[in-house]
Amino acid sequence: MTVSYDPALVDDFLAHHWRFRPVDATFMGDKAHDSELPPAGPETLTEEIAEIDDLLARLEASEEPENLGDRLDRRMMLAELRMQRLAAETRPRLHNPAWYSGEAAFSIISLLLPQSMPIRHAALVARLNGIDTFLRAAAERLDGVPAAQGWIKRAQKEATAMAGFLRSDIKLHEEFADDWAEPARQAADAFEAFAAALDTQPDADPACGEAYLSQLMTEIHGLPMSPREAVDLAEAAYKRMGDEMAEMARAIDPSRSVDQILASLADIHPADPEAVFDSYMDWDVQAVAQGAELVTPAQEYDLDYRWMAPCFRKISQPLYFLFYRSPPGLNPGAGSVYWVTPPGEDEQAFLRGNNTAMVKTIHSVHHGSVGHHTQNTRARAAQSRLARIAGTDCALGLAFLGSGTLIEGWACYVEDLLMEAPGFYTPEEILLLKQFERRNAASVLVDIKLHLGDWSLDEAMAFYREAGFAAARVEGEVVRNSMLPGSRLMYWLGVEGIKSLRQRWKGDTLGFHDHLLSYGHMPLAWISEEMERAGHLNP
Repeated sequence: MTVSYDPALVDDFLAHHWRFRPVDATFMGDKAHDSELPPAGPETLTEEIAEIDDLLARLEASEEPENLGDRLDRRMMLAELRMQRLAAETRPRLHNPAWYSGEAAFSIISLLLPQSMPIRHAALVARLNGIDTFLRAAAERLDGVPAAQGWIKRAQKEATAMAGFLRSDIKLHEEFADDWAEPARQAADAFEAFAAALDTQPDADPACGEAYLSQLMTEIHGLPMSPREAVDLAEAAYKRMGDEMAEMARAIDPSRSVDQILASLADIHPADPEAVFDSYMDWDVQAVAQGAELVTPAQEYDLDYRWMAPCFRKISQPLYFLFYRSPPGLNPGAGSVYWVTPPGEDEQAFLRGNNTAMVKTIHSVHHGSVGHHTQNTRARAAQSRLARIAGTDCALGLAFLGSGTLIEGWACYVEDLLMEAPGFYTPEEILLLKQFERRNAASVLVDIKLHLGDWSLDEAMAFYREAGFAAARVEGEVVRNSMLPGSRLMYWLGVEGIKSLRQRWKGDTLGFHDHLLSYGHMPLAWISEEMERAGHLNP
C-alpha cells in the first residue's frame, strides 16, 4: 500500500545526513551542527544503516509526487540512501584514513572561511577540543584495516599540514582569539599522533568493482549506460580529439607541434602580480558581457575576487582547499569569495601560471561569471529543496555526487560555449579548450578502468601523463579517482549530455541555458526526463 509523499521527509533526510556528516551541515549553511564532529565509534555504521533502512522504507512506500520539486527531492533521497547503504556495507568511509583527516581539517577550516563570518567562536573551540577524541577513535577504528597506500599518504600529508596550521598560521586569522591557542595546540598534537599511527597500516586494492560502479552510474548519475559502454565512448572520443588537435595546430602554425603551441600560451600574461589580479575580474566582466546572449549571467549575487588570506596560503596546497567554493545554500548571504593565490618567491612562475589563457578559461569562465557562479546562484531558486544544496563543496567533494553531471558538465560546457561569442578566444586558446575536453575524456577512462581493475594506479598515472596532465597533479588526481569512484566521469559525460539536450531543445539558445540551470543541482539525466515530460524537447 502506498501513501502520499510527505515533503517533510526532506527534513528527516537532512537530519540523518547531518547527524553522520556535521561538517557538511556547516558548509551547507546550517549552523546547528557547527560544534560537532562526525561519529566514528564501533556502532556508527550499524546505526547509520538502521536509519537508512527506515528512511528508504518510508520513501519507497510513498507515491511519486506530481510537484516537480517534490518529485526530484524524492528521487535524490532514494538514490543517495541506496548508495549510502551499499557504501556502508562494502566500502565504508570509516575505513579510509583520508576521510578522517579531511573531516577533521575542514571541521575547523569551514568555520574560518568568509562564508562563516562572523566566526562562531564557541563552536570553533568545541571542535578544536573534539579533534583529539575524534582522531583517537579513527586510529582505533583503522588499526589493522587495509587501505590503499595513496589514501594513507594523503591522510598523513593532510594531518601533518593541519598540525602546522594550528601551531602557527591560524594566528594570522583576522578573528584569532587567545582562547583558541591551547585547544589549537592540543588539536595539532592529535593530528601528528594520527599521522604517526598510520605508518603500519596495511595496503589494499582501491578498486570498487564493476557492480558498485554500475549501481553508482545508474542510481546516482542516472546514466543509461554500463561502465564498459562509457569506456568505449570515451576511448573513441579521446582518439578523435587527438586527431582534431593535430589538425587545429597545423592550421595555427604548421611549423609548431600541439605541445609547442600550448606551451607558448604561458608567455602571454599580465606584466606584474597586481595586473594578474585585475585580469581575473576583467575577464569575468568580459565573459558576462559577451555571453549575455547565450546565458543570463548572475549579477544579483556578488563574486568578490580577493588575494587569499595570509592564514590559508600554506595550508591551501596540501588540502582540498578550493579557491572558489559554492556558497552555503541555506545561508548564502549577498555574495561569494574567490581567492587569488598570491605570488611566491618566483614571480615569473606566478605570471606564467596565471597566463591569460588560464585565467580566462579556468577562473573567469569555468568558475566565475557564467560558470559555477551563475549556476550556483540559479540553484538557490530551484523548486527542489535538495537541488539548492546538493552541489555544496564539502571536505572531500560535492555533498551529493549525483549533482555532478550538471555542475561539472555545465562549467566545462560553458568554457566551449564562449566560443560562440565572436573574438572572445584566440585560436590558440581554442586549442587549449580542446585539450581540456580530451583530458576530461581521459578522466572517464581512468575513473572506470581503475575501478574495474583494468589499470593499476601506476598505469593510470602513466595514462594521465600521456593525456597532458601536469606532472605535479598526476598522483593526486589518481588518488582522488581511487577514493571517489564516479567523480571524474561526470565531467565529460555531463558536457556530452548538455550538448545532446541542446540539440533537442524546442526553443532558443538563451532559453535553453536558463531553463537548464533553473533545475539547480540535479543529475543531468533526470533533468532531461523532466524536460521531456514538460514537452520542451524534440524526439
